[in-house]
Amino acid sequence: MLTITLNRPDVLNALNREVHQAIFAALERAKTDDSVRAVVITGAGRGFCVGQDLQEFAGGAGDVAQNLRDNYHRNVLAIRALEKPVIAAVNGAAAGAGLSLACACDLRIASDQATFVPAFVNIGLIPDSGGTFFVTRLVGQARAFEWLCSGRRLTAAEAQQWGVVSEVVEADALVGRAAEVARQLAALPTRAIGMTKRLLDRAVTATLDDQLEWEAQLQVAATQTEDFSEGVAAFLEKRPPDFHGR
Repeated sequence: MLTITLNRPDVLNALNREVHQAIFAALERAKTDDSVRAVVITGAGRGFCVGQDLQEFAGGAGDVAQNLRDNYHRNVLAIRALEKPVIAAVNGAAAGAGLSLACACDLRIASDQATFVPAFVNIGLIPDSGGTFFVTRLVGQARAFEWLCSGRRLTAAEAQQWGVVSEVVEADALVGRAAEVARQLAALPTRAIGMTKRLLDRAVTATLDDQLEWEAQLQVAATQTEDFSEGVAAFLEKRPPDFHGR
């Protein structure tokens, strides 16, 4: 398990270029290191992430689109391209692009102290960093419109009710619970999880014919993994499988 901790607690882990670069480097490590079989993203201190550090814009916003492409987009795309499970352990406020970052992950586990705030509309902006993409898929179009256009703050309990998070735990139990879930996922056949993740991302817009074909092709790839051989052997020998992510 690789844990990525956003570590600017004095500004509730607001994002600047240095943080973006560090996130990307950690995701690259997760991609290339076969010993990493699950990733947890969390925040230090009271916040998960409140999005863009507006201090960077003190002298003007500059080329906002290029900033998004160079920093936000590549990290969101890296999370989705990583064929390993990524869990957001939301310890506090997830706002603006911090909310988008959490929603880009495969699972979200929240502290009971966490809050979820789109925030963009409150300063005259539109959701970015994949916010419209992920929130629509999590809560549906009508609820996404209501939430993103009102900037409404959701409690952790409301976020679970809406389907934004899968689980809410007491604040002091969050780190342990996220690690427990990550260990459970890391013990599973990593290639199969990665291919399932890829298929689920495609399923939203695919035709049935296309999805059936992609499933057929990736099933061939899955049967060529060591973990498939181990899974079959364990089943036949009536013992728990020992997967290694290969």
